[in-house]
Amino acid sequence: MTTAPDPSRGWRARLHDRLPARRVWLKTLHAAMIPMFIWFLVMTPARVLPFGPAAFRAHSMLALVFVSLVLFWYADYMRRGLAGRPGPKLPPLARRFHQLVHKVLIWGLFLVALSGFLLGLTSDRLLKAGGFLPIAPPLDLARANEIVGRLHVIEYYALGVIAGAHALFHVWRHLRLRDNALRIMTPKRWHRFL
Repeated sequence: MTTAPDPSRGWRARLHDRLPARRVWLKTLHAAMIPMFIWFLVMTPARVLPFGPAAFRAHSMLALVFVSLVLFWYADYMRRGLAGRPGPKLPPLARRFHQLVHKVLIWGLFLVALSGFLLGLTSDRLLKAGGFLPIAPPLDLARANEIVGRLHVIEYYALGVIAGAHALFHVWRHLRLRDNALRIMTPKRWHRFL
């Protein structure tokens, strides 16, 4: 049985009551970002271009969605910190690794988004995310654009290595320590497979 919203409570409290709990939406965000993260590791703009303008627009739109989720996650982290703590079964070194790798991933994704903005800012033409949203006013700084472009690629692939280490860490926890690490950040419907 649901009760009617109490009009005497503020709009934030009423909105908070209607939104899913933080862990629930973080699980959904996490699950959505994994395939996108892998997609951008494999499919660079140069690999998408031969498929035509429609494919490139779709790739760009997916990048806009990905960056929006990254910024939303980063803002939540800055406001409330990490959502979880290291599990009680983790040894001291693994506890430090747990904190470090999660913070590096969140900050790293933010820095990738920032370098994407700098790519648009240093470009010689107006770049549009998703084909419609201007990234930044182009300043036509060719050398800076080249440096930022290299940095952007290096950042992302380095983050890919860190994300791989992060995944292996949680698989190790789940299988070796049997602390249900994979169930903690996956939706309940996937738990039967873990």
